[in-house]
Amino acid sequence: MDLAIIRFVFLVVMGVVTFYLRPFDLQPLPAAGVGVLLGLAIIVFEMRLRAVSLKRLIGAVIGSILGIFGAYLFSLVIRESIAPGSTQRFLELLVMLLMAYVGLIVGANKGDLLNLSALGGIFGGEKQSKKIYKVLDTSVIIDGRIADIAETGFLDGVLVLPQFVLRELQLVADSSDSLKRNRGRRGLDVMQRIQKMASVTVQIVEDDFPTIREVDLKLIELAKQYEAKIVTNDFNLNKVAQLQGVEVLNINELANALKPIVLPGEVMRVFILKEGKEYNQGVAYLDDGTMVVVDNARKVIGKTVEVSVTSVLQTTAGKMIFGRLDERQAPRTPSGQVPAAQAEPPARPPEPARRNTPVPAAVERPAE
Repeated sequence: MDLAIIRFVFLVVMGVVTFYLRPFDLQPLPAAGVGVLLGLAIIVFEMRLRAVSLKRLIGAVIGSILGIFGAYLFSLVIRESIAPGSTQRFLELLVMLLMAYVGLIVGANKGDLLNLSALGGIFGGEKQSKKIYKVLDTSVIIDGRIADIAETGFLDGVLVLPQFVLRELQLVADSSDSLKRNRGRRGLDVMQRIQKMASVTVQIVEDDFPTIREVDLKLIELAKQYEAKIVTNDFNLNKVAQLQGVEVLNINELANALKPIVLPGEVMRVFILKEGKEYNQGVAYLDDGTMVVVDNARKVIGKTVEVSVTSVLQTTAGKMIFGRLDERQAPRTPSGQVPAAQAEPPARPPEPARRNTPVPAAVERPAE
């Protein structure tokens, strides 16, 4: 409320001052209107400045000062090379506005890189509000799982999307190959979905490295510049970044870590999908894609059975579970019915009753 009153008083003062001073030889009322509009523009500019961080403000001030100083040096050259007149004054004004504007914009964008905590004093608390940056790779954007992870709130800080990664996504989306085109469009849809999340901050940066052609190496240099981590699912980029001292968040490693833990001896119920590579083996898959290799399961392909876990193998590609089918248990179909091949044979039909034929009585032999 107090801030609104101060702004209203400021507008009134601007209107009264311009009403009496009449700049540009204007009439009192038009001059007062110009003063009120100028006051409104200043208030809007002040409201925008309140949302800017201290680092960006300091960077903008330093950039403006350097730009004005550079414009002054350019003006000295213009005065010596061009005759005095309207052209000279126009070029001097143009150079000053151009250098001040460029210095302001560049200084504000690079202000986040300032380390104010090193100054101590009132800037000592800046270290606590240091932003955490995570640079997104093209492969992890196309993969799509990054949006689900961000939606759960497990990704903190700022997600940095480089402009060269965005260009690569656009090139993939415009490819003549239908498969690549669909992947690129899915990547763009994923980024739009992430930008709409209120809990996630996405920052598109214009930083580029023209001397470097490979996108992976550009990502590593950008991560070094921002002291950020790279989010990817590319195995090769993961290794190269780690060799250069850049931290990497691999989505595939996260997925492997979240798979359920199975211990040897546990019993699980799986659906035998196909035949294995070895003799008499069957292969099943869990809901998360984990492969289950079952011994003695070739004869129950296409059925749901219970298997006993014998061992678990962790590889770079994921986790594999080995189990054994108990031959004593009756394999059942997914509906739970006993197969007809192993059903009990029907009862033997009763034999027909024999006819009771009377035995003829012994014929007595006549006495001699």
